Amino acid sequence: MDALIVYPETKEQLAALKAVMKAMQVTFEQKSQVYPEQVIKSINESKAQANDGKLSPFSGVKNMLNMT
Repeated sequence: MDALIVYPETKEQLAALKAVMKAMQVTFEQKSQVYPEQVIKSINESKAQANDGKLSPFSGVKNMLNMT
């Protein structure tokens, strides 16, 4: 069966969705993070590198692959 991912914008919407799913006996799980943990980790590492001045600007695929 397919899965649904919903993004309620308010606490009221979240409560209503949960009530409907419970009433219909639909199994669901609630997560507070929208992104997978590895994505959050990579973003935080990149932020730290940027703050330390360890990033270099992207200047094209050929340059990145040392083809220039």
